[in-house]
Amino acid sequence: QVQLVESGGGLVQAGGSLNLTCTGSRTIFEWETMGWYRQTPGKQREMVAITENDSTQLSDSVKDRFIISRDHDKNSVVLRMNSLKPEDTGVYYCWLKNVVDETWGQGTQVTVSS
Repeated sequence: QVQLVESGGGLVQAGGSLNLTCTGSRTIFEWETMGWYRQTPGKQREMVAITENDSTQLSDSVKDRFIISRDHDKNSVVLRMNSLKPEDTGVYYCWLKNVVDETWGQGTQVTVSS
C-alpha cells in the first residue's frame, strides 16, 4: 500500500499563506484521486480539495483562496492556501483513492492566529 507523507503545516497569522505538500511512496497515476481533507475542532473531517486526471474540486469555503495541483515528477500534490482565516485551523490529511483502496496520511497541523 502506498505511504503518504505530508509537510508544510505550521502557524501563520490571518491573511497569510501556507503550502502543504503530500508525497507518495510510489508513482501516483493521473486517474487516482488525490487531495486534502481537514479536521477542524468540533467538526467532522471534511473535503478541502481533490484532483483526478485534469479536474479539481474545492470546497465552497476555500475555492476562492486555495489551489490544488499535482507534480507528477515528484509523485506529489500541493495545496496552496492563501488569505488564511482562523476557521481554517485544523489537522490537514492527505488522501489517495483508487479502485482498490484508499489511503490517508498522518496529518499535519495548520494553525491560523487572529
